[in-house]
Amino acid sequence: MLKTKTRGRFLFLSCAFLFLAANARSQESSSKPGESSASPPSETANSGGPTAALKAVLSAACSQNQTEFVRFLTARNREAFSRMTPLARVALMKRFVLLNEPGKPMASANPAGRPILRCQTPDVTTEMQIGGAEFRDNIAFLPMELRSATDTTGANVHQINMGLVREDGDWKLLSLGLLLLDLPALEVEWDAAEMESTERNAIEALQKVSAAVEAYRNKYLRLPESLANLGPPLHGAANGEAAGFIDSDLANGMKNGYAIRYVIVGASTLGAPAKYELAATPLQYGRTGRRSFFRDSNGALHAADRRGALGSEADAKVE
Repeated sequence: MLKTKTRGRFLFLSCAFLFLAANARSQESSSKPGESSASPPSETANSGGPTAALKAVLSAACSQNQTEFVRFLTARNREAFSRMTPLARVALMKRFVLLNEPGKPMASANPAGRPILRCQTPDVTTEMQIGGAEFRDNIAFLPMELRSATDTTGANVHQINMGLVREDGDWKLLSLGLLLLDLPALEVEWDAAEMESTERNAIEALQKVSAAVEAYRNKYLRLPESLANLGPPLHGAANGEAAGFIDSDLANGMKNGYAIRYVIVGASTLGAPAKYELAATPLQYGRTGRRSFFRDSNGALHAADRRGALGSEADAKVE
C-alpha cells in the first residue's frame, strides 16, 4: 500500500471529464507487459513505431514538456490543446503519469526486453511498463502497467490499454482503455472545471494584495503607488520601491488567468484613512473565468458576470 502522502499525490487517469466514453473505439488487448507479442519487424523500441511513440509521450507528460507532448496528439486534439489554458494543459499531462509535479523520465527495460519508463519526482516515482503492440489496420493497442516504484507486490497496479492511431505516417494518441481521447468534445466541461479554480484563485489573489497593501502601509505609513511597489526587489534588500510582499506575477498585475488592478481612492496616500480599490477581471472571458471581482474602499468583496468588464461596488457581495 502507498503511504498517505504518496497516495495523495496520485491523480487517477479514469477521471470522467478527461475522456469520452460515448466515442469509444479501442478494445482490450490480450498481451501483457511482461510478454512479447507478434508485431511487424518495424516495431522496435527505436524504430518510430507505436511503442517508441508511447514511451516518448509518457516522457513528455512526465517532464510536463508541452512542446514535445503536443507532437503525439492527432490534428483535431492538437488544435484543441492549443486553445486550452496553460493550467489545463499541465493538468492533462499530469493524468498520464499520475503525478502532480514535473518529474525526470528514466527509460529501461524488463528481462523480456519490454520498455519501462520511470517518472521520478522528489516525493514519489511512478513506473510504467509497456507491453507488446497489437495491430488492427492503422491502429495499435499497447497494454501498460502503471504503479508506484515502491509497489513491489503489485497491490496497486493500474492496468491500462493505450490506443494509438497512424496519422500522416506518425503514431498519435487515440485512447485509454475503452475511452477515446477527444479534447474538442470536452472543451466546455474542461473550461467549466478550470474556471471554478481560476475564480477561486482570483479571490485569493485579491486577498493577498490587500494584505500586502496593509503590510506596506504599516511599514511605510502610506499606501503604495502601484502593485510594483509591493513586488520583490530586483537587487538588494526590500524597500519602499519594491517591498517584497507579493510575487512578481501579482506585482505585474496578472495571476492565473486574471488581470489584477489597484487604484488609490482620493487625493491622500498617507496614514490609516487613505483608501484603495482592487479588481480582478478574466484575461479570457469564458475560458479563464466568467466573474469579475471588485474589492471596494471599505474592504467588501463583490462579484458579477460582466462579460470580462471591470466589476464595481454595485455588484453582489461575496460572502
